[in-house]
Parts: sequence; structure tokens; C-alpha cells
Amino acid sequence: MNEKQFIEALKAKGIELNDKQVKQFNLYFELLVEWNEKMNLTAITDLPSVYLKHFYDSISMAFYVDFTKQQSICDVGAGAGFPSIPLKICFPDLKVTIVDSLNKRIQFLTHLSEQLKLSDVQFVHARAEEFGQDPKYREKFDVVTARAVARLSVLSELCIPLVKPGGQFLAMKASAAQDELSDASKAISTLGASKKEEFTFQLPVENSERSLFVFDKIKNTPKKYPRKPGVPNKTPL
Repeated sequence: MNEKQFIEALKAKGIELNDKQVKQFNLYFELLVEWNEKMNLTAITDLPSVYLKHFYDSISMAFYVDFTKQQSICDVGAGAGFPSIPLKICFPDLKVTIVDSLNKRIQFLTHLSEQLKLSDVQFVHARAEEFGQDPKYREKFDVVTARAVARLSVLSELCIPLVKPGGQFLAMKASAAQDELSDASKAISTLGASKKEEFTFQLPVENSERSLFVFDKIKNTPKKYPRKPGVPNKTPL
């Protein structure tokens, strides 16, 4: 997917990029490749793959969920900024918080946001489990999302405690999504959420399958969750 195909594919989905946004994506690609030589941000560095598998893939959740209104979004373990930075470029009114456990990635994201001239973004160096117990962030976000971080049973414990009641947890998955969903059903319920919708679609060009799960936060998360760092991964709910 080259830049022109990327612009046209988004336009076909109702998202029209202006010149400034097109330039922001171009600069994002350049900085990603430049910094990737110094640190391991992504295994995907050729332009067609970055535009398809990182940029377009990140934005695809906006085909099903409305990001046009001003809302706060927390991205857990965003790595090189996916999916929240591409969403922020497309929907500038979003208030974005990214939490990541690796400080080098936070340094990259800080530099990236300065170069792209993004406002209303903050980056927090922390373990997701500790972040979710911090009163400053716990149950404070309209939307919490994560991409390619962990299995859904683990991911739920890292993300749902951050969602305010009435907000949503969005989980994007590739293959084996249904298996992950059934494994995670107890965790999702325990943490105070319920599945609202699911969408299955294919990425263009390569036709790989994607699933987007939308969970509503229907009650407060019990105070003991998330548990201490490492515990959710070792013993999922």
C-alpha cells in the first residue's frame, strides 16, 4: 500500500486526509525508520508495509467506532505509537495518553509528537499494572485500547481498570480471536465489562483477517485489579 493507495482507501471509508495530515504520516514513517536503526521499534520498515500494517491497520477501528467527538483515549503498550498516534493524526480532537514500560519507546514517542506538532498527548513510562492502580489514571478514560500486546485474558486486566464506567475497551485481534474471547469471558465479566459488539474484516492488499471487539464498562472494577506486575501474565483470570 503506497501513500496514494492509503489516502484513497481511507477516503473510501469516509476519512479524508488534508495536506497537513498526509505530511504527518510521511514524517511519521521517516522518523520510525530513522529511530528503528537505533532501537527495536518494529520489524516492519518498508513503506508499503508500514502504511498498511501499522497506519491503515491502526485507523481501521475508526471504521466501526466513532472517534470524531472529543474524548480521552489511553493506549496500553503502544510501542511505536500504534494504534493511538495514527488515530490522533486523523482525529486531532482526541486526547491521547500512552503508557509503555520501556523508556526508550517513550523517548521516541515524545520526539515524534513534537515533530508532528501534536497537542493533547502525554506519554507515561510505567508498567500497565501499576498505572492501572494509580488514582490519577484509574477509571479516567473514555476509551482504552491496545494492539498486539497480550492475549485477551491478560489484556483485559491491564485495560479495563482504566476505562471509566460508561466508557469502552477496544481490542483488536488477528487470528484465533474467537478462542481468545472465550478464554477471556470470565476476566471481562469480573473486571466490570461486557461485550457490546464484534467486527470481523480483512486488511486490503494482503487480505489478512482482523477482529475488533468492543466492550462496554458497565460497573467499577474491583480494587484488587490489576494485580501486581507480571501476575496477570503468569496467572490470567
